Amino acid sequence: MLNRVLIRIAPLALLSSVLIAGPSAAEDKSILLQSTTSTANSGLYDAILPMFTDETGITVNVVAVGTGQAIKNAQNGDGDVLLVHAKSAEEKFVAEGYGSERFDVMYNDFIIVGPAADPAGIAGGKHAVAALKTIADSKSTFASRGDNSGTHKKEIALWEEAGVDTSAGSGAWYRETGSGMGATLNAAVGMGAYALTDRGTWISFKNKGDYQIAVEGDKGLFNQYGVILVNPTKHPNVKKTEGQAFIDWILGEEGQTAIANYKLDGQQLFFPNARR
Repeated sequence: MLNRVLIRIAPLALLSSVLIAGPSAAEDKSILLQSTTSTANSGLYDAILPMFTDETGITVNVVAVGTGQAIKNAQNGDGDVLLVHAKSAEEKFVAEGYGSERFDVMYNDFIIVGPAADPAGIAGGKHAVAALKTIADSKSTFASRGDNSGTHKKEIALWEEAGVDTSAGSGAWYRETGSGMGATLNAAVGMGAYALTDRGTWISFKNKGDYQIAVEGDKGLFNQYGVILVNPTKHPNVKKTEGQAFIDWILGEEGQTAIANYKLDGQQLFFPNARR
C-alpha cells in the first residue's frame, strides 16, 4: 500500500468526485498535483494553495508521496502537474515524453540531524559525505526513508560518494523506514538515530525532543524543486488549461512571493528561484 499523504484543500465531497467520478468530472475546475511529503509536511501547500484558488477558482488536490512514486503516478497519467525534487529524474521524465517542460520553482537545503548526545561526533560539521562515513565507521544508528523519494535519492548519492555500502549494515545500524519525511524523523527520534532531512520539514517538525542539526552548510546539500505539466498529448485526460494556470501562477510574481513569505517561527522554509 502506498504511504501517501492526501491534502484536502477542497471539501471531501468534491475531492471524492475528482478522484472517483472519472471523465464526467472533467468540467470541474480542479487539478491533481503529484508532489512530495516534504512539501506537504512543511505546511507550504496549506499556506499558498488557497491564494491560487481565490484568484483562479481552480482547486488543487495534492497527492503527497515520495518523489519516485509521484513521478511514477504522473507517468501513469494520474495527475495534471508534478512538483518534486530530484532534477535528473525530472529531466528524464520530460525527455521520455511524460512531461511538457520542467521549470525550477524553489529551493532549500538538506541537513543531517541527530541526538544531542551525538554518538558519532559529527555535530558542527560542514561536510555531509565525511559525516556519513563517520556514522558508518562508528556504526551509529541512521534512519533512512528507503522510499525512492528525492531525499532518499540524495542520501544514496552521498553514501556512494562516501564509499559506504549501506546494505552491509541494513537492519543493524542502518534502518530503512519506507516512510515519508515526517514519519522517518519520528522513527529517528524514537531510536536515537541520525537522519537526512530537508530543512523545510525539519523546521515544521514538532517532535524534535533533544534533536539538533548536526551537519549543514555543505553546497552538496542543495535541494532544488521543479514543476512540470504532465504531457496532455500522452495523457489526454490531463487538464492542460488548469494545470498550466497553476504553473504560471507559482512561477509568477504572486506565487513566488507567497513561497518567500511562508515562514514558521520566523524562519523561511523555501526560497523561490523560478526562471522561465
